[in-house]
Amino acid sequence: MNYMDDTIHVEVAYATPREQVIIPLDVPMACNTLQAIEQSGILKQFQEIDMSQNKIGIFSKPCTLSTQLREGDRVEIYRPLIADPKEVRKRRAGKGMKKKG
Repeated sequence: MNYMDDTIHVEVAYATPREQVIIPLDVPMACNTLQAIEQSGILKQFQEIDMSQNKIGIFSKPCTLSTQLREGDRVEIYRPLIADPKEVRKRRAGKGMKKKG
């Protein structure tokens, strides 16, 4: 068995308001999301990423740091929300109701 048979191709992605970075990697078949993130070097590139706080997913589907990766997966690291979308909608709705009354 050669080395390439024991690896899969994945990507690690992270976006800031100013840039999006997608890092292609060849990782061992038994690799999980945390291992791919660490191997990508993205944690050094973006010091604000805190794996105990940032949520992650594979192609927009939430997953855990121990999720087993498959060929072609893209691990996405999400930034924390600045505002709760439900609260923003409530505030907008509240302002709209005051204007009408």
